[in-house]
Amino acid sequence: MRSGKVLLIGRPNVGKSTFLNNLIGQKVAITSPKPQTTRFPIRALYQDERGEIVFVDTPGIFGRAKDLLSKKINEKTLQTINENVDLIIYMVDHTRKRDFEEAKVLGIVRKLIKPKILVINKIDRTGKTFLPQYEFLKEEFPVSFEISALHSTHVKPLLTKMFEYMPETPSSKVEEHSYPLLNMDSKNFISELIREKVFLLMGEEIPYTSTVVVDQIKERTKNLTYIKARILTTNDRYKRMLIGAAGRKIKEIGAYARKEIALATSKKIYLDLTVETDPHWQEIYYS
Repeated sequence: MRSGKVLLIGRPNVGKSTFLNNLIGQKVAITSPKPQTTRFPIRALYQDERGEIVFVDTPGIFGRAKDLLSKKINEKTLQTINENVDLIIYMVDHTRKRDFEEAKVLGIVRKLIKPKILVINKIDRTGKTFLPQYEFLKEEFPVSFEISALHSTHVKPLLTKMFEYMPETPSSKVEEHSYPLLNMDSKNFISELIREKVFLLMGEEIPYTSTVVVDQIKERTKNLTYIKARILTTNDRYKRMLIGAAGRKIKEIGAYARKEIALATSKKIYLDLTVETDPHWQEIYYS
């Protein structure tokens, strides 16, 4: 039996969370087309007859972290990178030009003295490509794969190769883990699902000025769960936008979030969702 840990690293929006969700077979990390979707490292467990792999999905590394939250995200990512792992997956997106941000991530990866695999993601995309800018990396990395995390193209052979790097471990010494989430409690997981809907349903500016806090989860009946949550934002102007005319926007966010929480928990959900202005939420919840 093989058992080990794999670190996923790359710049924002290369598809690490999509890769992990599809590999695990259920949502463990939220996704959206916008940077800063993943704000803290997520650990999830994959198991099959060959053994188990603990995947560590790091937030994307920002080239220039200008705001406090981006700086905190970078700090948490760099702390996670220093963990003891057995393999590093460096994921790149061929549809985006190599730039300062990519160079920064590559510089960090080069300093890590661990086995590494280069993964070029989004091969399902048929539009503009900058693949020639990444070809030189295939000479630097001993193993490389071109995959589509979204459609799971070439993910099985990649997983087989990852298991080859995992240490042989007697079954008696394999730690027992909860499946599939290792480091998020119910409140954090639900707050992430709600925050994902804010990212998907709001404009460019709002997601980066907001977060979600779950205050209460209560089983009211055998099949009904009550959840009280707040969207926090930095300015009353953003609060009004999140609520929307006649409360339509907050109702839309709540409806989408409630459906996904119900799907994840197999229970009926009553979601009591409100919006508050708190200009200091970054310091309070991401310190």
